[in-house]
Amino acid sequence: MSAPVLLLVDAGNTRIKWGLSRDGGWIATGSVDTADGAAFADAMSRLPEQPVRAVGCNVAGATAAAHVESALSARGLPIRWNASCERQAGVSSGYDRPGQLGADRWAAMIGAYSHVGGACLVVNAGTAITLDALDRGGRFLGGRIMPGIDTMLDALEQRTAGLRRSQGAYRAFPANTADAMMTGAIDAAAGAVLRAHEALRQAVQGEVPIVLSGGAADTIAEHLAGRVIRIEQLVLEGLRVIAEGQA
Repeated sequence: MSAPVLLLVDAGNTRIKWGLSRDGGWIATGSVDTADGAAFADAMSRLPEQPVRAVGCNVAGATAAAHVESALSARGLPIRWNASCERQAGVSSGYDRPGQLGADRWAAMIGAYSHVGGACLVVNAGTAITLDALDRGGRFLGGRIMPGIDTMLDALEQRTAGLRRSQGAYRAFPANTADAMMTGAIDAAAGAVLRAHEALRQAVQGEVPIVLSGGAADTIAEHLAGRVIRIEQLVLEGLRVIAEGQA
């Protein structure tokens, strides 16, 4: 008997990402602009196989949720929106109010812990960068949220009179404005990761990997030290673990 086909949906601030999975592997994946409900509906109409269950997380608000729900309703498929909680899939929350933790951060930690099976720093680098610490037993110790690289560059352009964003590159000693802006943003992101990593190393008194995902992951990875585990679509990986546990 073949394993069930699962649909996982990550409704983020700028993109809705989806993955069709069977038996721990991906059949198909894709993404569309969060605001483009028609594009998501079209993608869902073209799925190569009919899923038996859909699980998602949503940090993009009610409109994004409605787009997803409408598209899946056309396939006769309800979606279960997963929310953060005190304990799930081997991960427990140390957040002051567990239900207020972003559902995408929670799913990413579950995905990372299922892969590592121990302490790790979970970094998701997108519109925002989240840096979340798990101890050896899968307990979420706490985390950081900061602007993503593109968000930093956009803010500089919007809030200053003389800085205009253009295609810059990372340089040890930037000699033009575009390179200076890009280097500063990358250093801020990588520096935050390294500080959070060192704090976790001290907390668990040992070496821990950095689990890295998101659109800016490759850019940041070049400037990190220690063991870095690059996982594509970490939030979807976590949602898959959650969905498989609901079978």
